[in-house]
Amino acid sequence: MPKARKTLIALDTTPYYHCVSRCVRCSFLCGDDHHTGVSYEHRRQWVEDRLIKLVEAFAIELCAYAVMSNHTHTVLRVNERLAKSWSKQQVIERWHLLYAGNHLSQRFIAGQPLGPAEQQQLDSVVKIWRERLYSISWFMRNLNEHIARKANHEDNCTGRFWEGRFKSQALLDEKALAACMVYVDLNPIRAGIADTPETSDHTSVKARIKCAQPTERPHQPRHMLPFVGNPRQDMPDGLPYELTDYLALVDWTGKISRDDKRGVIDHNLPPILQRLALTPCQWKALTQDFEKYFQHFVGDEDKMKEAYQTLGYQRHRGLQRCRELLSA
Repeated sequence: MPKARKTLIALDTTPYYHCVSRCVRCSFLCGDDHHTGVSYEHRRQWVEDRLIKLVEAFAIELCAYAVMSNHTHTVLRVNERLAKSWSKQQVIERWHLLYAGNHLSQRFIAGQPLGPAEQQQLDSVVKIWRERLYSISWFMRNLNEHIARKANHEDNCTGRFWEGRFKSQALLDEKALAACMVYVDLNPIRAGIADTPETSDHTSVKARIKCAQPTERPHQPRHMLPFVGNPRQDMPDGLPYELTDYLALVDWTGKISRDDKRGVIDHNLPPILQRLALTPCQWKALTQDFEKYFQHFVGDEDKMKEAYQTLGYQRHRGLQRCRELLSA
């Protein structure tokens, strides 16, 4: 039986989550339907545009994403502390980016006076909105509902477009986070719809590579959580890797994942892989079958046990796989 969402997401355990949404039956999110000859490629941009809008509103940051023909991958970081630092006005303004709000919030933003009872009522509503603005369930709900409505309208039909729930995996440490991000960024290459990371359209790695080009005045995408370098004192907020190391790792992993390179691994490891203390064979397995090997939690043995204890799980599933693939 599927686990309740509250037993899969615990922000005191980790802020990082891998989310996957799949279309029902043979529905096409994007790509070409070979049975009908209809192209849905333009829908990939729908997803990217919606993700950018959502990260502007939510206290949830985008680490990686890939838009495939019948499913989407996102790696998200929940910034609960940021959400709790917002003023009442900031919460309302962000909520109004996505929803109309109510007559009290509209009057408040317009600068109209509210009575004590109205202020109290608005405060109660703002408390709910604040919690929703750092909820992964609300983030994915907003993304999927928006895309489903547009797709159903375009197809002139009604009914369910996505599977009942999105799948989520908690990423408990740096190894799990790096492996999952690379797994997501290389989805088009494994699927055979792109040859290199820089040509894999509608992925986070292509967006990062484009912004890193010297001709573009190198920078990091505004709508994505930035890379801030290896862990150190007074470390800025962001992903704990060097951007150049990560891009080299994606390129290296993509080459060993190609069909004509199957089983061939270059033992000149990228620096980031050396720091994570993973062997080439472990890394190849992680980045080719990440979803297959792990269910709800991904991390080393100690992190896994801690997460299971925090969330009250009786059975510790996946520990053996974590020992094999995430132990130094």
